[in-house]
Amino acid sequence: MAEQEKLYPQVELVKARLREFYREPAIVFWVFGFPLLMAMGLGVAFRSKERIVPLVGVVVEQGEAPHRLESALLASHRVKGKKLTLAEAKAELARTKVDIVVNVSSVANEAEFLFDPQQESGPTAKLIADDVLQEAAGRKDPLKTVDVPIEEKGSRYIDFLIPGLIGMNLMGSSMWGVGYNLVVARKRKLLRRYAVTPMRRLHFLLSYFFSRSLFLVVELALLVAFGMWMFETEVQGGFTSLFAVAVLGAAAFAGISLMVAARLDNTETANGWMNFVQLPMYVLSGTFFAYERFPSWMHAPIELLPLTALVNGVRSVYNEGAQLAEVLPEVGVLSFWCLLGFGVALRTFRWQ
Repeated sequence: MAEQEKLYPQVELVKARLREFYREPAIVFWVFGFPLLMAMGLGVAFRSKERIVPLVGVVVEQGEAPHRLESALLASHRVKGKKLTLAEAKAELARTKVDIVVNVSSVANEAEFLFDPQQESGPTAKLIADDVLQEAAGRKDPLKTVDVPIEEKGSRYIDFLIPGLIGMNLMGSSMWGVGYNLVVARKRKLLRRYAVTPMRRLHFLLSYFFSRSLFLVVELALLVAFGMWMFETEVQGGFTSLFAVAVLGAAAFAGISLMVAARLDNTETANGWMNFVQLPMYVLSGTFFAYERFPSWMHAPIELLPLTALVNGVRSVYNEGAQLAEVLPEVGVLSFWCLLGFGVALRTFRWQ
């Protein structure tokens, strides 16, 4: 009976947090709808697609017949050639209707390439068009090369991206759904009413974390199911390990958000602090590309960031089949940030 009485305030506080959440449609959208829209947009943009064939403007003046090299460009399956006069070709290049313009001089036995180096497809189109011309001119390559597109599940960019989106969403929803809501409650003078009740600060702060954990189950299930359905991704490791890493990540960011919001009573200031915490991790923590691209001296500090640990842990379980025991360094980093955040928040929290 005594144990039930001790748990009763905690249960009621969690219920209150849940009611605050689902009574705000905007919060529901940003926690559940926005991550799915982002996954859909980025997934469609970077999903496996057919090889892009460069568009080549082949200069053939009116009334003239294309000679052997020009005909090779027009007939090649590696480029999509289009007969144009020089003036037409320059105009279409300026409007990015073609990637490159090729003007072959049979008299001087040379080819002139016109392309914009700032246009991403230009240099690539130049290399392919030059290769087609060299082969047509009689070049014989001593080494045969073969292109093998990687389509194995777990090795595609979309497989890399989905765990990053999971980590980014857990960070964002934890920071805004926990810390920002606490600031709003303080600004509305709601915490002053709580202060006169016999509840403990620990129970109050934990209620935010427990309610956040309940929504975490839905968030994680939605993103994983969406990736499987839309992009045929697969969780190579166990769902238990994936959920454990996700819970630790959500706890770490809930602790950080409570630490930030422990004394703030202004939403504008809270906005600034939340963005100050999150934006560096958006860039550094390997959400959209590997953080190893940064200089080597930055790798160790980046690996200590909570989003880096969360994304690395989720990615290892999701794509590499790792179990929880194999991501202990990431678990350690997340546990540290969780304990630090809740510990500082508990000591510095004020009701008003």
